[in-house]
Amino acid sequence: MSKATSTDARTPASHTADSHDLIRVHGARENNLKDVSVEIPKRRLTVFTGVSGSGKSSLVFATIAAESQRLINETYSAFVQGFMPNLARPEVDVLDGLTTAIIVDQQRMGADPRSTVGTATDANAMLRILFSRLGKPYVGPPGAFAFNVPSVRASGAITVEKGNKKTEKATFSRTGGMCPRCEGRGSVSDIDLTQLYDDSKSLSEGALTIPGYSMDGWYGRIFLGCGFFDPDKPIRRFTKRELHDLLHKEPTKIKVDGINLTYEGLIPRIQKSMLSKDIDALQPHIRAFVERVVTFATCPECAGTRLSEGARSSKIGGISIADACAMEIRDLAEWIRGIDEPSVAPLLGKLRHTLDSFVEIGLGYLALDRPAGTLSGGEAQRVKMIRHLGSALTDVTYVFDEPTAGLHPHDIQRMNDLLLRLRDKGNTVLVVEHKPELIAIADHVVDLGPGAGTGGGTVCYEGSVEGLRGSETVTGRHLDDRSVLKGTVREPTGVLEIRGASVNNLTGVDVDVPLGVLTVVTGVAGSGKSSLVHGSIPVDEGVVPVDQSPIRGSRRSNPATYTGLLDPIRKAFAKANDVKPALFSANSEGACPACNGAGVIYTDLGMMAGVSSPCEDCEGKRFQPSVLEYTFGGRDISEVLAMPVSEAEEFFGAGEARTPAAHRILTRLADVGLGYLTLGQPLTTLSGGERQRLKLATHMAEKGGVYVLDEPTSGLHLADVEQLLGLLDRLVDSGKSVIVVEHHQAVMAHADWIIDLGPGAGHDGGRIVFEGTPADLVAARSTLTGEHLAAYVGG
Repeated sequence: MSKATSTDARTPASHTADSHDLIRVHGARENNLKDVSVEIPKRRLTVFTGVSGSGKSSLVFATIAAESQRLINETYSAFVQGFMPNLARPEVDVLDGLTTAIIVDQQRMGADPRSTVGTATDANAMLRILFSRLGKPYVGPPGAFAFNVPSVRASGAITVEKGNKKTEKATFSRTGGMCPRCEGRGSVSDIDLTQLYDDSKSLSEGALTIPGYSMDGWYGRIFLGCGFFDPDKPIRRFTKRELHDLLHKEPTKIKVDGINLTYEGLIPRIQKSMLSKDIDALQPHIRAFVERVVTFATCPECAGTRLSEGARSSKIGGISIADACAMEIRDLAEWIRGIDEPSVAPLLGKLRHTLDSFVEIGLGYLALDRPAGTLSGGEAQRVKMIRHLGSALTDVTYVFDEPTAGLHPHDIQRMNDLLLRLRDKGNTVLVVEHKPELIAIADHVVDLGPGAGTGGGTVCYEGSVEGLRGSETVTGRHLDDRSVLKGTVREPTGVLEIRGASVNNLTGVDVDVPLGVLTVVTGVAGSGKSSLVHGSIPVDEGVVPVDQSPIRGSRRSNPATYTGLLDPIRKAFAKANDVKPALFSANSEGACPACNGAGVIYTDLGMMAGVSSPCEDCEGKRFQPSVLEYTFGGRDISEVLAMPVSEAEEFFGAGEARTPAAHRILTRLADVGLGYLTLGQPLTTLSGGERQRLKLATHMAEKGGVYVLDEPTSGLHLADVEQLLGLLDRLVDSGKSVIVVEHHQAVMAHADWIIDLGPGAGHDGGRIVFEGTPADLVAARSTLTGEHLAAYVGG
């Protein structure tokens, strides 16, 4: 009894359960981490900093978050685990004090045309219920307003026994909201026949303009010998029947020169061979052809709303669900506030909260019908945040990957407030970030480095922000860096005229973009920057766009294969050893037969999660032992692929391994700040910023005169921004024009010319609010950008 009394008398603060206030990591060795040990306080905001490639993501995502997710997955039944991703245990000795991890990353949302901002956040589902209850006329249940549910009608027969058997007809119908013409996509595709052939020529004269369809090869023999049309007659003089046979004829057996062949019309043939394949996996010239030949037009039946006529006819106060989804979310929130209907009061409350969350997070300018695939990485990350802001969960670990990406300095304060709100609910918030404005609000900072790749992977500093400022780490030294405005700016060599630009929220913008200089297009998120740059600058042969769309690639793809670097390396190895180049490809003849050149063996465990283990035959080197006997410059092919870019640049730059073609590509990779990547590192392990810079390195070889970059500083440490600015300067000095969509104040300060859009986002933006030099912008302080840039440079 006395024992019970003493327990009751204990104060809650001294309870043992409250002592678990740290996430302990000991001996982390994932990727480039070198036995890292850290202690992270729970229910606090911890920011992880360090140069690009220093190991931040390896510690936060690949170790802490990965192990948390793996442990959660193990609580499910073996059957359910069979449908989940395979997660191996991270390379770490001890992980203690983990809580459920929710990862909010910058992966672009699926580009499925039926995925919209509304479907991604459940706002659409709530609107559908609202219209099914209050809409006049009544057209059906919530599914009748869903553009991904088709209307179905069927009839059959059922047998009913009542004394004597009797058969009765039964019909089944379901009313969906999908537009029958475009099947809920909002646009219809067509094939531009002028891109398939030149109708003024005959087939014999080479009328076909499809890549690979020359009259000298097999296709020529088939088309010239099929007998369905005259190969010497110009295509514009073909009869209807001949044109149908050329374009649409179903597969038909024919005999040409005694050989049995199959003839098929051009359109079904290219549908199978080119149009049905992943466009990013095609060779560049075929990809360019596919982009030219397929044209998309707004669906004439639903006017791009994706909804059937019935769904569009039902209205609340004169507004249909299509009108509601097309409104900017802040306007939609106001409209919802005006609906007063007690029967759906809880639903209206939840919908208002969701829409208000969009406005709070700075996405009030979006519309619910905006395709999810068109959101930038930063916008996608903030949309994912919305479902967590109203969550009832507490004591979970939220993991963010650069939440300020794509945010104007004006919007960063909002993001800071949201992160602090998540923390104050009792959650642990872990953020990988470079921006000093966000690092400043951290309760705890972990700085990794000192360098990148093999030069990183250690903890350089752990403690408070003030302590970081006083430390001698790279981040500490650069934390208070401020760029100065250039004394003189370059003079333009010409202008690129944009007239009447009205894509998305642009209001008939007329602007002259100067050429031959570094031009920065800026403005708050949603002001119309990307619409102006990507939607109005024609992508012709002189324009090289480098955006943030993800690089598609399997785990076999790596920087060497993506940049074309492997070709000169294979040829150099083949020439030095007098063998075939194919031997030095892990996807071809040189592949280890045990793992097929993957370097790892994937074992499917049926209902349980599969596992991957390094291949025992090749020890993860991916090549046959006989291939590794061939050397070039004293190194075998697996050792070359294991080199970082900076080391490979030296190796192929001089001495017996000198290979100018390889050295040129390696120099470009080093120029964009990727010197720490190994040549054989799988593309699937690169961050969004690294992928964009890899694209930039690849495009620098092209003969374009105008480079269009979309936030190239994303994922770059403060210390690396300087190197990027040097690269942009070199591009301009070599006679190129560089147009950058950017929020980073160091890039704005370094520009020759600034075009500022605004003044707000969505319908409050879409106008040019300033054109001129950075010095003029700072002096005028007439825009939000001007005020922030003035504060940044101390003007």
